[in-house]
Amino acid sequence: MEQICVIVSGRVQGVSFRAWTREQAVALGLRGWVRNRPDGSVEALLGGARDALDAMVEKMREGPMLARVDALDQGPAAEAVLPRGFEIRR
Repeated sequence: MEQICVIVSGRVQGVSFRAWTREQAVALGLRGWVRNRPDGSVEALLGGARDALDAMVEKMREGPMLARVDALDQGPAAEAVLPRGFEIRR
């Protein structure tokens, strides 16, 4: 299992980006969490198979219908993902 941190900026808060991210991640069999950041971006910690992580990053570049993704930064995870499941954090 690999882990990554993804930060998405643009119009990504108030458009159900977190709920959409959780739905997509669960469908891909990923673990982790997603949360809004004070600067208006969304951060996700994702863990799983490399092909599933790559697919998730591509999905997050587009986001849900009402979102507008201006930038997506991907890097190493600073903490371990959850042992199972995917949660929306505040």
